[in-house]
Amino acid sequence: MCGIVAYLGDKEAYPILINGLRRLEYRGYDSAGVALLQGKDLIIYKCQGKVSDLESHINGRSTTGSVGIGHTRWATHGPPNDVNAHPHQGTSGDLALIHNGIIENYAPIKEELKHRGHTFRSDTDTEVLVHLIDDIQRSEGVDLAEAVRLALASVVGAYAIVVVDRKDPDVMVAARKSSPLVIGIGEGEFFCASDATPIVEHTKNVVYVEDGEIAVIDRRKGLKIRNVKNQEKTPFITELEMHLEALEKGGYDHFMLKEIHEQPRSIRDCLRGRLNPSKGEVMLGGIKDYEQKFVNAKRILIVGCGTSWHAGMVGEYLFEEFARIPVEVEYASEFRYRNPIVNEDDIVIAISQSGETADTLAAIELAKGRGATIIGICNVVGSSIARVTHAGSYTHAGPEIGVASTKAFTAQVTVLTLMALMIGQKKGMLSGSNFYRLLNELDAIPDKVHKVLQKEAQIKYIADIYKDAANALYLGRGYTFPVALEGALKLKEISYIHAEGYPAAEMKHGPIALIDDAMPVFVIATKGASYEKVVSNIQEVKARKGKIIAIVTEGDTVVKGLADHVIEIPETPDALVPLLSVVPMQLISYHIAVMRGCNVDQPRNLAKSVTVE
Repeated sequence: MCGIVAYLGDKEAYPILINGLRRLEYRGYDSAGVALLQGKDLIIYKCQGKVSDLESHINGRSTTGSVGIGHTRWATHGPPNDVNAHPHQGTSGDLALIHNGIIENYAPIKEELKHRGHTFRSDTDTEVLVHLIDDIQRSEGVDLAEAVRLALASVVGAYAIVVVDRKDPDVMVAARKSSPLVIGIGEGEFFCASDATPIVEHTKNVVYVEDGEIAVIDRRKGLKIRNVKNQEKTPFITELEMHLEALEKGGYDHFMLKEIHEQPRSIRDCLRGRLNPSKGEVMLGGIKDYEQKFVNAKRILIVGCGTSWHAGMVGEYLFEEFARIPVEVEYASEFRYRNPIVNEDDIVIAISQSGETADTLAAIELAKGRGATIIGICNVVGSSIARVTHAGSYTHAGPEIGVASTKAFTAQVTVLTLMALMIGQKKGMLSGSNFYRLLNELDAIPDKVHKVLQKEAQIKYIADIYKDAANALYLGRGYTFPVALEGALKLKEISYIHAEGYPAAEMKHGPIALIDDAMPVFVIATKGASYEKVVSNIQEVKARKGKIIAIVTEGDTVVKGLADHVIEIPETPDALVPLLSVVPMQLISYHIAVMRGCNVDQPRNLAKSVTVE
C-alpha cells in the first residue's frame, strides 16, 4: 500500500516518476502526486484518483527538472482527496515530503506545532512530519539531513520517507522504519522507491535501506547512510535479480490472468534445486542450519494474513500429517494482541508474499522476543521479513503485480509441502516408499496445473452463468477447506460478490439456511478420505435447490450425476490437491470479475503490500 518513487540525476525526472508510479499501481492507492525541483522553485501536482488522472491534471503544465519525488497514497488519516494526497509541504514551503506508513504520535506533535504558529491544510499525519522537519531546520539552523534525523528521533510509528529542499536542489534525504525503501544507483543518478519495480529498467544496483537508517543522496558527494543515532553505516550494494519483462502483461489482458497462467512455471521454479525425486531428496538450503530445531520442535506456530493465512492452514494439515508436529495457525493481526503463549522450543513460520506485511512483522517481533525460532516464507528478496527472521525460504514466484494473490498462494503451499516432507522424513514419520511417491507426485504438479489451465474456456462458461449472483458458498473438507476459504476470498476481492468458505460438514450448522435456487455452491469433491462425506453434503445442497459447481477428480461419475457443473482436475494425493483445486477457483473469480466490469488488478479499497497495522 502506498508507493514511493524519486529521482536525482541529469535526466528529466517527470517521465521517470510517472512511469515509476504506474509500476507501483499494483500496491493499491486512491490518490497520486509529484513534486519537481525547477532550479530554486518547488512545483507540486497532486490529485485524487489514478495515475492517469494525475497525468491529465498535469497535462500542459511545466514538468521540467532533474530532481523529483512521486507518491501513490492509500488513505489512512483523512479521506482520499486532492488536499490529503502527497507530497506535503511545511510552513516555509521549502520542503516537500512523501511518506509510507503511520506516525502514531502525530496528534501531540501537531498540537505543539500549532502553538508554534504552524497551520495545517490536510488531515494527514504526513503533513505533521514535514512541518516538524521544517520547524527543526529553521529553529536549529541545521541542514536537511540533520533536521530529518532529529525529527525522526522524536516520532513513533512506521515510515519510509523521501524529502527534498528547494534551497538545496542537489540533495535528497530518505529514511525508513518498518516500511520498505530501496535506493537504485545508476551512472551519476539515483532512484528511491518502495520496491524495485520502478528501478529495474534503469539500474540493477540497489541498496536496501535498513530500519532506522537515513540515506543522504548528494549529486556531488554520492550516497551516505547514517542511523537515527548519527552513526555512519556502509551501504551494501545488491544486484537485482528481477527482469523487466516480468513486470509486463505479456499479451494477457490483466496481470492477474497472466499470474494464474504462470503457475506451472512458478511452482517449478519453487521446486528447482530443492526437489530430487530420483534420489529421494528435499534440500531447503535456507533452513538447513535449523533442521534439528524443526525435528525437536514441540509445536509449530504459523502466522500470516489473508491468502498467506490460508496457505498456512494447508501447512497445518501438512506438518501434522507428515511430521506429526502440533500446529496452530494464527492471524498475524490478532497474534500480538492476545498475549499468546510462545516457548523457546517453538518454531514460528511467518508467511508473506511481499515480506513487508506490518501485522506479520509485528508478530515476528513478539515471537522473537520470547525466544522462538522464526522461519520466513516470502517472495521478495531483501524484504523486511527475509532480514529479521532466523532463516527461511523464498518462494521464487517472480513479481506478483495483481493485488489478489494467485501464484503466491501455490508457491507458499509448495514451500510448506517441501518443509513438511523434509522434516517428516528426517523424523522417520514417513516410510521410504510413501516419501518417494509423494516426491514424484509433487514433481508432477506443474504439468498437472497446466492441464487444469487448459479448461479455462469451460470455466469461463460457468462464470458467465453465475456472474450476477449476490452470494456464494465454497465448501471443502480436510486439505481443501483452506482452498474453499481462498476461493471465497478471491471472489470477494475482485468481483465484490459476498462469498463465504466453510468446512463442508459445517454447512448444516447454519449456512444451509442461506441456500436456495439462486445460490451457487462451489464444492471441492475430489477422490480422497472424505469423498463419501462430501457427496452427502452435495446431496444436502441439492435437496434445497442450490446450484452445485463441483471440482472433481478426472473420471468421477458420482458427483457428475449430482452437480450442475463439474470441473475435472488430474488425480493427485490428498495433500497436493490444494495446488490443483485452487486454480479453477482463481479462474472463476477472474472471469466473473471481468464480466462484471470490475478492476481486476486493482480492486477497490485493497492494497498489495499492507504496510500498516
